[in-house]
Amino acid sequence: MGLADLHLHTIYSYDGTASLAAVLSRAKKIGLDVIAITDHDEVRGAVKAKELAPHYGVEVIPGCEITTAEGDLLALFITQKVSAGLSLIETVLRVRELGGVCIAPHPMAGGMGMKSLSGRTILKALRNPQVADTLIGIEAYNGTAFDRISNHYGNILGSRLNLAKTGNSDSHTVDTMGVAATEFDGNTATELLSALRNKTTRVRRQKEWSALRILGSWGIRYMGSSFVRLTGWSRA
Repeated sequence: MGLADLHLHTIYSYDGTASLAAVLSRAKKIGLDVIAITDHDEVRGAVKAKELAPHYGVEVIPGCEITTAEGDLLALFITQKVSAGLSLIETVLRVRELGGVCIAPHPMAGGMGMKSLSGRTILKALRNPQVADTLIGIEAYNGTAFDRISNHYGNILGSRLNLAKTGNSDSHTVDTMGVAATEFDGNTATELLSALRNKTTRVRRQKEWSALRILGSWGIRYMGSSFVRLTGWSRA
């Protein structure tokens, strides 16, 4: 059985706090086989992390959390940026052209400025056959979402729409990596992709952090990473 966290942010995100090296080291330490680097509207960190990954014994899927006109979308297996602000359908089709697949993160979640896709928007997009072949998963459990009820709705929506269910941390600090993860048969990114397409992935939940603990951890880490974030001095 393999273990993956498919929603991770690094210092390449405007609200990320962790260097690539820190993320890769932490992934190995907590037993993740595969991770996806999904910085906000940015792929540079993901591409670099994939190059560094063999030195840490972890496999990296390059990706991005894209800001669509209707809400955020995770794109996996892409190495080029997709323009923000496009419709969900346009965005998914662009990811398809780049050879990637998509997962709907924290569906219907609100609060703290989260930009989430609605169930109706996802359902409408899936009526397009090419979208349905590319938007293959949903975040049935987001480990750091403040809107806990959205995890319940995401799980139900995944079942009704017959989408692969994933558990992810949506981590913006190394501390919260792995608080949720995705189990799959095998231990490689290729086998994970097969599991997503065959809808055999399973959600693994850890003990939930309180909103106060999540915010506190992020605030401390954010202040500590200010110099790197502002100067770009060393993001590795």
